[in-house]
Amino acid sequence: MAKRVSLTRPELKRQRDMLSRFERYLPMLKLKQQQLQLTLRQIAARRRAILHRVDQARRAFAPYAPILADRAGIDVQGLARPTEIRTSTHNVAGIAIPVFEDAAFPPVTYSLFATPPWVDRALADLRAIHRLQAEADILQQQFTLIETELTKIVQRVNLFEKVMIPQAQEAIRVIRIRLGEEMTAAVGRAKIAKSKLETAARGPAHAVEEAPKGVTHP
Repeated sequence: MAKRVSLTRPELKRQRDMLSRFERYLPMLKLKQQQLQLTLRQIAARRRAILHRVDQARRAFAPYAPILADRAGIDVQGLARPTEIRTSTHNVAGIAIPVFEDAAFPPVTYSLFATPPWVDRALADLRAIHRLQAEADILQQQFTLIETELTKIVQRVNLFEKVMIPQAQEAIRVIRIRLGEEMTAAVGRAKIAKSKLETAARGPAHAVEEAPKGVTHP
């Protein structure tokens, strides 16, 4: 045991109550651990899929980057960067995590009539890339939050399984042994006391009756 416990009946009850709470709480912790582990796998898979799409889109767009640089007066890259990332909040196993909703972009400032159509297409593609990247970033935030909570849950599960429950079980075992020894000793003392009382109650007369035959008394 980690610390010395009082070998008494009140302490035995306290240890039993503690053990009952630990054994009731442990399954709930394990269930939460499983939920978080499953959620982590789902988030990781979704983020990998989105980053794969981002990589593909960037590769497809790469040949057009030099052309955009030559468009004097049109900051296509700037217009493609989000001005705001909109999120909501979702609860997962008691944890509030951000959920990607959409990305807001600056208004178009160039003339749609005086600009080649492919510029509009390029801007739309760039914005799609940034939107996907923003979603991937939010998923990373989700992953970090849930991973942190999962670490805490795993530590608690280990604490209950490897420390708290074994300590309570050992304390109960030791106290029960001590109380059993005390009970046995008490029964022994009671028998001795009873025998003495019975002997005292019979008195000298009983001693005469039990005297050996052939012995005369004065």
